[in-house]
Amino acid sequence: MAVLSRRRRSLDFWPGFVDALAALLMVMVFVILIFVIGQFVLSDAVSGRDRALARLNAELAALAQTLSLESAARTAAETQIGELSASLARSRSERDTLSSALDSTRADRDRLAGSLEQTRAVLADSEEALAEQLEEAARLGANIAALERLKAELESEVARLASSLDDSERSLKDQTEVSEQAIAQIELLNRQISAVRTQLEELMQALAVAREAIAERDIQIEDLGRELNIALAARVQELDRYRSDFFGRLRAVLGDRSDVQIVGDRFIFASEVLFPSASDEVSEEGLRQLLRLAETLKTVSRDIPDDLPWVLQVDGHTDRRPISTARFPSNWELSTARALAIVKFLRDQGIPAQRLAATGYGEYHPLDAADTAEAYARNRRIELKLTNR
Repeated sequence: MAVLSRRRRSLDFWPGFVDALAALLMVMVFVILIFVIGQFVLSDAVSGRDRALARLNAELAALAQTLSLESAARTAAETQIGELSASLARSRSERDTLSSALDSTRADRDRLAGSLEQTRAVLADSEEALAEQLEEAARLGANIAALERLKAELESEVARLASSLDDSERSLKDQTEVSEQAIAQIELLNRQISAVRTQLEELMQALAVAREAIAERDIQIEDLGRELNIALAARVQELDRYRSDFFGRLRAVLGDRSDVQIVGDRFIFASEVLFPSASDEVSEEGLRQLLRLAETLKTVSRDIPDDLPWVLQVDGHTDRRPISTARFPSNWELSTARALAIVKFLRDQGIPAQRLAATGYGEYHPLDAADTAEAYARNRRIELKLTNR
């Protein structure tokens, strides 16, 4: 019994010791944890200012890169304006050359054909140059719009950076310790922002100058376009005069027939005058009419200048009643074959092939949509049109 009591007393000593040791360890851990948390809070407070300065430096670098891109875009725009000015000067020189050539051609009739051909080439070059200038102007306008958008973005960025700088300055003033290096960096930021604002003002002035230059180019391009339109209108009026002469002579040759009409700028033959039903073989009466047509066309074509791009267009039309034969599977084939037969006959009579064109429309362009014999007769026709190529 005594032995058991001594063992129990010896065993009761160790749990108390372990509990005391555990409590001591917990206190030490708590103290260490408090120390670590204090160190973290202190280091975060100290490094907050450094992070703010690093963020401002990064934003300044981004702003500098954006400004560099803006300068490159402005340089490209100025280059394009110079190219456009050179192109416009070339167009003016070509226009002056054209005027001189036209004045000299009035004095010498024998050189008219060559000078007119040269005039056509210069006009074509001027039209191409005008189209290129219009494209350049459109691209320049797009570049200016992009520069304006970029300017607005830069102004917004500068305002944001200024606001951020003001917040940073207020935060730095609230701190009790401010290093000399931080003050120097803030002053540098202020100078750089001022420089950015100055550059933005210069860019706005350059944009205003570019807009004025573009306005002047637009006026010059518009003047050149009006001159080209006047020249083209003169050529169209000249072709209209020969067209009226051609139709007048053809009317006089054919006489007053009910189956031959003049509608606007077209001369309309009823198909029965030239072809039997469902055939592309010209009838005897049709051959006589086409022979008169060929003689009239040759007479008129002698007076038309060689450089005037005229062509006699022959259009074939049918009524809506379907046709289906081995030779003509549809009305398209029949109308096209009839137009080709007239073109081949005129070519054989000496009309240049490059002055002839044939088209078949089938039943798809009727003059009368009614389902009557009279409407069918009106729709079966051959139309002649003297037009430009």
